[in-house]
Amino acid sequence: MKRIVLTILAFAVLAASCSAQPKIETGEINGAKFRIDVPENWNGVLLMYCHGYSPSAGVFDAAKPSPILAALPGYAVAQSGYSAGGWAIQEALNDTEALRRYFTRKYGAPKETYVTGHSMGGFLTMTILERFPNSYDGGLALCGPLAPAAWFMARRVFDMAVVFAYYFPDALPSPDKVPADYAMSPALNSRIERLLDDKPDSAGAFRRYTNIKTNKEAAATVAFFTYILKDLQQRGGGNPFDNRNTIYDGTPDDNAVNDGVKRYKSDARAAEYVRTWYTPTGKLTRPMLAIHTTYDPLVPPWVPDQYQTISELGGGASMFVQQYVKRDGHCAIAPQEIGRGFGQLREWKSKGVRP
Repeated sequence: MKRIVLTILAFAVLAASCSAQPKIETGEINGAKFRIDVPENWNGVLLMYCHGYSPSAGVFDAAKPSPILAALPGYAVAQSGYSAGGWAIQEALNDTEALRRYFTRKYGAPKETYVTGHSMGGFLTMTILERFPNSYDGGLALCGPLAPAAWFMARRVFDMAVVFAYYFPDALPSPDKVPADYAMSPALNSRIERLLDDKPDSAGAFRRYTNIKTNKEAAATVAFFTYILKDLQQRGGGNPFDNRNTIYDGTPDDNAVNDGVKRYKSDARAAEYVRTWYTPTGKLTRPMLAIHTTYDPLVPPWVPDQYQTISELGGGASMFVQQYVKRDGHCAIAPQEIGRGFGQLREWKSKGVRP
């Protein structure tokens, strides 16, 4: 039996308000840190929360309140830090399922169980509902790239790095071979932003291609995406992406860009890794509500829009609804909007009222 290390922390009653703090449990299952929050007056609903992309595995500070609780009072929340950082889809699926089973054994079977998460966690929400439908009543995907990982990573992440290299050669590592010591930092973001500021024509062309509004956002995004490319190359053992058949458009001079960008051949094993983790089927049997901002520099709305077509082909279109909030930024979804979304999701599940 795999070792399970548990640490239980209980918080005392607040004398001023005479109301109990929620029970907080932190621990580790199979190398993945976890946190469980159970309120005193638990409504019987469990939320499995999936965090977004992080270079390292997540850890939890029981002394600090969990941000997701502010949007969802009364719910129990269980969240895994995953046993690995990066695009840890495989690890996150296993670790989140192990935590859900642990919660049920210790606290009893919930009346309802939902999955939710931000960014990569939104992608995981989609994946978990497709892979473990019998364990959940529904899911709330927040600002996630709801599309095949290979397509999103190639057409948004890799292509952005390729076009950036055309306008700003040697400013970042080659997108097909990012060195192992490449690291993100505020200093790197500032250096790239200054480079963009110093070449306004090239910066404007790059922003037009990416549909990113500011040099600051463009610099941070392309630096972050370069790190993701490194992560995927290490996981798959090579470059997963091929742009030899890609015709680039959306720049002031598409002919010059297509003549000038470098072309790369993918490594078959690396490409298969990204396809495996994960290509959605669209076979939803539980309701999924997705919420996205109308402007997102990392995951623009045309990415999650893909899931409508995927769910239609997979037979799950009746189980999918996507909503938008009128706000700029990646995952800039307010707590009250998350709470409202969960209310609509539960009503959809219990009464069949489609949001």
